[in-house]
Amino acid sequence: MIEDGTGLFTIGEMSRSTGLSVRTIRYWSDEGALPPVARSSGGYRLYDAASVARLQLIRTLRELGLGLDAVREVVTGETTIAQVAAAHVSALDAQISSLKVTRAVLSTVARRGSTAEETTLMNKLARLSAAERKRIIDDFMEETFSGLDTADPDIRTRLRFSFADLPEDPTPEQVDAWVELAELVQDRGFRARMRKMIEFNAADRGPDVAPGTSLWFMSRLVQLAGEARERGIDPASPAAEEVLDGLLGNADRAAVLERMESAGHAETARFRELSALLRGMGPLPAHREEFAWVVAALRARTAR
Repeated sequence: MIEDGTGLFTIGEMSRSTGLSVRTIRYWSDEGALPPVARSSGGYRLYDAASVARLQLIRTLRELGLGLDAVREVVTGETTIAQVAAAHVSALDAQISSLKVTRAVLSTVARRGSTAEETTLMNKLARLSAAERKRIIDDFMEETFSGLDTADPDIRTRLRFSFADLPEDPTPEQVDAWVELAELVQDRGFRARMRKMIEFNAADRGPDVAPGTSLWFMSRLVQLAGEARERGIDPASPAAEEVLDGLLGNADRAAVLERMESAGHAETARFRELSALLRGMGPLPAHREEFAWVVAALRARTAR
């Protein structure tokens, strides 16, 4: 406090009492957040007790990450702390979301040992807008299902339900899953294999086919092939024929093998795993071993 009975403070005294540097206080004052209440005879800025309280508020708001423009609006009464805080929370949410995407991309790059070209692609896929992600999904759905809806009217709806999008507040793992899923569904080979699998499934649908037939088949496959593996039955052995009979009856073995190979089981299983992760669900069982056992058993017989 200057010794003139006014109860005013110089910048130096404000600095000593608050621990803030003179340079910082002068900058905030120059920017209009802390205007002086008077000037000394020598032209020095002077501040009162209310200025000290304002200075503490400015420091608090700045430490919370608010920009100086927003701080100035608060201290001058143009807006309230609550309003600025709400706006800042929204900005922080956007920054956090962006940081999650950045972390996920960098984690994937480190894990894959990605090239510069692949890194650029992953970053682009991860930062797509909701509308851009929808276009990727719609394009995949159209190429995969176009013309097949007549044979199986709800087939598009069933797979569309399983095709998950990136959540509004994704985890790094979900961003990573979205990047991999987006790469997968834009792969021409995967699209062709998925189309062939859907064509096979659609061919089986009709008025004479009971609902849930494909689910029953997979459930039976997992059960019988799982039991065969536990018993150590070689897919090429005569004992495997009994397992296939229980699963397929008198169905054409070569046709079943073609259908199962067209499904690209590893890819479709990964598709389901990624979609489940995006939906926040636990990992779905892929039953790769059981599927592979049946395929091996069928190959052993159709090759003869």
